[in-house]
Amino acid sequence: MNNQLHDAPYPIIDTDPIFSRVVRYFRWSDCAIAAGFTALGPAMMYWLERYQPTGNTGKPLIRAMKASTFVTGTAGFLTAYQLVCLRFTGMTENAREIKKYRIEYAKLKAQGKPMHGVSSLPLSMQRTAASYSTWAFLNFDVFPMFNFVNHPYHGQSEGVIPEEDK
Repeated sequence: MNNQLHDAPYPIIDTDPIFSRVVRYFRWSDCAIAAGFTALGPAMMYWLERYQPTGNTGKPLIRAMKASTFVTGTAGFLTAYQLVCLRFTGMTENAREIKKYRIEYAKLKAQGKPMHGVSSLPLSMQRTAASYSTWAFLNFDVFPMFNFVNHPYHGQSEGVIPEEDK
């Protein structure tokens, strides 16, 4: 498992964030990018039909627009997901995420719960899941893989969580 920390310009929050945490940390700009990608597909289909008509108006055009909406919607979601993961791994500015992460950590610590959840899987399976999903967001163009497993194998920079809270 390659859980080594890289030289990041910003603090590393988590090298293998779980899917639900990534979605919770979406910014408005991430949602706008996803919406823009989604709108791009049907708009392009409409433009192509208007300026390079195929003569297949009606149901064939509607089906093509639905298919393009699905494809570009998926691309928009994966792009937004990847942008959040880049912030988690310290490759882009992440001060807002660190602040939110510290608040979430303090809240879970006060409740006596672990930060990365409890898993019913054996430790060997958690290790395998972590090895497959760590840095997987960098290969979304080949095979989109998300982390759905709670496990203790998360890389983190010093100072993300204050020493007195550990």
